[in-house]
Amino acid sequence: MSAPASTVDIKLEALREVLTRSERVVVAFSGGVDSALVADVAHSTLGAERAHIVTAVSPSLADDELTDARSLATERGWNFSTVDTDEMENAAYRRNDAMRCYHCKSALMDALDPIASRLGATVVLGVNLDDLGAHRPGQQAAAGRGARFPMVEAGLTKDDVRAISRDLGLRTWDKPAAACLASRLPYGTPVTLEHLSEVERAEAGIRRLGFDALRVRHEGPIARIEVPLADLARLVDAGAAVVEIVKRAGFENVCVDLEGLRSGNLNDRLDSLQPAPS
Repeated sequence: MSAPASTVDIKLEALREVLTRSERVVVAFSGGVDSALVADVAHSTLGAERAHIVTAVSPSLADDELTDARSLATERGWNFSTVDTDEMENAAYRRNDAMRCYHCKSALMDALDPIASRLGATVVLGVNLDDLGAHRPGQQAAAGRGARFPMVEAGLTKDDVRAISRDLGLRTWDKPAAACLASRLPYGTPVTLEHLSEVERAEAGIRRLGFDALRVRHEGPIARIEVPLADLARLVDAGAAVVEIVKRAGFENVCVDLEGLRSGNLNDRLDSLQPAPS
């Protein structure tokens, strides 16, 4: 008698079934653990002709992330390409209010829709069940344009995503969460090429010191650095090098957030903002 399937195996099969029903997909691949899993399962389930993996390129995507995305696609043999998005041309996006992600995902769909139409495919995004409760206007924008979230339909949580990714040999299984560079700017701080570049250079330099999970929050002339609590002491020990890196990136002052790394913590300020109309 064969052993019963595990919960993770059942959810992987459910994900395959969701993707199979779509027949052809264009996967929006950001480089993170969630979209990497959707991309890999879509490729293995539908094949290269029916699963097109696309990474959107814009100033809010760090060069290191784009390089890593290309590398993973090559390693896994995906049908991969990139497409430029133009959210920076939109004044509503640059304004950086609570609806910034809505405008960003709208620009993403503007870029992916022609590809999907040409292939007769559905655009799919790497959203899991744990993402649904947060302030995510980007999900609203994508869903409103017909995108699907296969992992939500299959009932996958973030823990499921990491477990399945590990089982499939995806090296992204333990990759720290990495949102776009614009997420480092507090709401109300304009999204500019200069601000994005300052954050990118600071984070890249600190990563070279051995800190994989971090955020450099852009607080005007101040860089507020977040790392996991377990890494705080090591960050302080590397203080002189960190300060040099961050100031060379364009900041005047450096501070360390003693509460540690908290993805999405800038959403705590939303109550004081009036969202722009969609």
